[in-house]
Formats: sequence, structure tokens, C-alpha cells
Amino acid sequence: MKKRQKKGLPMRLCELQEKEVINVCDCKCLGNVIDLEFDEQSGCIRAIIVPGPCKVFGLFGHEFELCIPWKCIVRIGSDIILVEIKEEDVRKKL
Repeated sequence: MKKRQKKGLPMRLCELQEKEVINVCDCKCLGNVIDLEFDEQSGCIRAIIVPGPCKVFGLFGHEFELCIPWKCIVRIGSDIILVEIKEEDVRKKL
């Protein structure tokens, strides 16, 4: 995939999915974006969705996902997304 040449250009979901999500509170890598949550009325992005850790040996999917509110994103860089969250607060049981 080509690197973005100019700032301010629209970003596609596939570009967002390539970036690692890092929590600045504990410097933990949370994974990659797998989905987005939109507001139906405004069309604005409400949250990014990152999968939680795998269940038993990675065979049975995920126990929960992280639903990180857009307002918790500190910065979107060329290869990472920095977020400031308490992981327990953004867990969403599947």
C-alpha cells in the first residue's frame, strides 16, 4: 500500500486497519482495527473496534472486543494509532 503523500487527505478503512493501536497509558499494543462504529444520524465515526485476546489457544474466537471511542484517539500516525483508555472501560462482551 502506498504511504500517504499529503496530510488532510481522506483515509480509507483498509488504511486504518493496517495500523497498530497502542494505549499510551501503559504502552500496550492492543492490536489492529477490525471495524468501525458509526452514528446513524450524522454518519460520524463513534468508535474503532479492536479484537480482544483469543480464547483457549486461539481456537474459539474472542471473549470480548475493545470498543474505543473516537474521542479517546490521541493521534493517528503513519503506522500506529495512539489511544488513551482504561482497557476495562472499553471492553465489550461478545
